[in-house]
Amino acid sequence: MADMPTTPSSDVAAAGLRLRRKILVALGLCSVVPLLVLGYVTHSYVLRQINPADSSSFFGILLLLLFTALAIFVGGFVIWDVGRAVGGMAQILSDQGQLERIGQRQDEAGTLIQTVARMLGTIEQQAAEINSFASRLDAAYKELENTNTRLKETSFKDEVTGLYNRRFFSIRLEEEMQRHRRFNHPVSVVLMDLDGFKAVNDELGHAVGDETLRDVAQILVKHSRGINVVARWGGDEFAVLLVETSRAGARLYADRIRQVVSTHPFAHGKPITASFGIASLPDDDAATSEDLVRTADEALYTAKRGGKNQVAITQTEEKVT
Repeated sequence: MADMPTTPSSDVAAAGLRLRRKILVALGLCSVVPLLVLGYVTHSYVLRQINPADSSSFFGILLLLLFTALAIFVGGFVIWDVGRAVGGMAQILSDQGQLERIGQRQDEAGTLIQTVARMLGTIEQQAAEINSFASRLDAAYKELENTNTRLKETSFKDEVTGLYNRRFFSIRLEEEMQRHRRFNHPVSVVLMDLDGFKAVNDELGHAVGDETLRDVAQILVKHSRGINVVARWGGDEFAVLLVETSRAGARLYADRIRQVVSTHPFAHGKPITASFGIASLPDDDAATSEDLVRTADEALYTAKRGGKNQVAITQTEEKVT
């Protein structure tokens, strides 16, 4: 049968027993043995050298020996009492049930246990307060992180459509421009403007207009890759950043969106189409992100002037209808 593992209580009791035995051994060495040696030396040597007729010397030696023996006895008793108290404390600490009874004692062990108990109570209370404070601090930190995340998302999101706003689009476009300069990877910008949206706002109201913008936003998100950035540029105009996409790929993308928008059954029943302008690197001559957006905007105006519901690359490029 395997040995049962020792518990902390049994360890305390065993340690107290060992300490008590060591104190008893020390008591024997420091009191009993010296008394025996003193008695032997006195009887064998000291008393034989004293003349019995000299009573003052004889009784003086006996009195000195008596006080010496008494001092050794008192010291031994003190050591024995300390050992008994330490052993008793170890036994009490090993038995949790006795801690309540020991508090009623008036001796040294009771006083010491009461003091230790008060200290432990204070430490436990402070530990609980520290844990509670740490929990509150951790909860506050998490709430602050969530708040910062929500604020950051809010600052980069359009309130009506839920798409990214112009600010976020500009930041990401600048990042992709830098990547293009470093690695010569293609990047394209598509600007889209809704045709006939003003009539929806004027005749049906802004609430219906906002719902139309949300429908268009869903179309753009549904037909765009996750790495692309779809944003509301302003009013009824949208912008899409096509990462790792050449001019030809951007043109195919814009034409697909144009066809989906023109055939989408909007709830208000009015026909809605869209015009598109495209600018790409390295195809277009654009040194900055502003230049690239300006080129796409010029292409968008070309599509508008050409009859709308079109995709335009540049003023000299053939339009897709």
